[in-house]
Amino acid sequence: MSQYTFRSSAPDRWSSPRPTSNPLLREHHYGPVLPMEEEPGFFARLFGAR
Repeated sequence: MSQYTFRSSAPDRWSSPRPTSNPLLREHHYGPVLPMEEEPGFFARLFGAR
C-alpha cells in the first residue's frame, strides 16, 4: 500500500453538503415537500389493495 495519501484543503460539496438555511429558498429550488408513498407500491398494485 502506498504511504502517500491525498489531502485537500477543503471538503467538496458532494461529500459534505450544507443544508439551506431558508426553507423558502429550498422550496423555490426543489419544489414542495412530497409524501414518501404518494402512489400505491408494487404489491398493492399487484393485489389491488388500497
